[in-house]
Amino acid sequence: MAVNYQELATGKYYEELEVGNLYKHSITRTVTEADNLLFSTLTYNSAWLHMDEEYCKATSHGKRLVNSLFTLALANGVTVNDTTLGTTEGNLGFYEVKFTAPVYIGDTLRSETEIISKRESKSRPHSGIVEFETRSYNQRDQMVLTFRRAGMMIKKSSLTAK
Repeated sequence: MAVNYQELATGKYYEELEVGNLYKHSITRTVTEADNLLFSTLTYNSAWLHMDEEYCKATSHGKRLVNSLFTLALANGVTVNDTTLGTTEGNLGFYEVKFTAPVYIGDTLRSETEIISKRESKSRPHSGIVEFETRSYNQRDQMVLTFRRAGMMIKKSSLTAK
């Protein structure tokens, strides 16, 4: 039996995403040693700031920093179920990425996403472009990351037209 992906989609279609909507994502995550080590080695990032505790003792942080690209990937990943799962054609770009505070092993992160803008696609009449802003916080409610991304979102009305 074929899977009906339309029934499984938990993301929002273009028409459902309104400027100002705020999605507080239910997925929270404590960053582990394994997360940082695996992500850093998989991406060939051998920076001592992520890999060498002894080196980091002499830095201004005094301990290892979590790989910032892991933080970005995690924050983006937790947005998918609420915003784009099954309702997007893909990301068009990430920009204004700001790491506003360090993330350390053992920090627990949570994220929220706000719809910043939306417009009809000029080249794809069945889609629209939505701008998302995601903000991530640690367990002390300190913002650690903010970024914007644009997504090509499917119009729900285009599904019924088929």
